[in-house]
Amino acid sequence: MRLGLDVNVQKLEADKMRKGKNEAKEDLDGLKTDYKKLRLSMKTARLGKTSKQWPQEIKEENIKVDQ
Repeated sequence: MRLGLDVNVQKLEADKMRKGKNEAKEDLDGLKTDYKKLRLSMKTARLGKTSKQWPQEIKEENIKVDQ
C-alpha cells in the first residue's frame, strides 16, 4: 500500500515538473518573439545604430536641413 502511494506521489511530482518546464519553454519562446519584434522595430526606426554611426547620421541630417 505504501509503495503504491509513493509511486502516485512521484507521478504527481513528475507531472508538476513537466508542466513547469512547458510553461518556462512557452515563456522563453514568447520572450524570443518579443525580442525579434523589438529588434525589427529598432531597425525600422533606425535606432539600431552604433555610437560610431550616430555622428555620421547627424551630419547627414544637418546637411539636408541646411540645403
